[in-house]
Amino acid sequence: MAQFRFMDLEIWKESIALNDQLFNLADAFTDAKSYRVAEQLRSASLSISNNIAEGSGSFSSKDFANFLNIARRSVFETANISVVAHRKNFIDDETFNQIIEDLDILSRKITNFRKAILKNN
Repeated sequence: MAQFRFMDLEIWKESIALNDQLFNLADAFTDAKSYRVAEQLRSASLSISNNIAEGSGSFSSKDFANFLNIARRSVFETANISVVAHRKNFIDDETFNQIIEDLDILSRKITNFRKAILKNN
């Protein structure tokens, strides 16, 4: 079976795991008023892993670093949507705190990986 470079990256694996959690959470938003927030949460969280994967196919470290920057910005977008969902009581306190902690850790890992690939060139 063919394997793509991104499939070996810890940050991609973590972003996919977080995406699974956030998709499941968004699926639980049953109120019609929460539909748009759920869609935004799915989209923003999917953008994290998408940009890591897309960037891994770059021919240059500088180009890959740009995609990692976009992925990191998507982490921040996901955090913002999570804040909105929490404020609207779509997400309970415990779940919200865990999401924010996981996003913070992922953001730091993406930043450190980005610095490492730029430093090695």
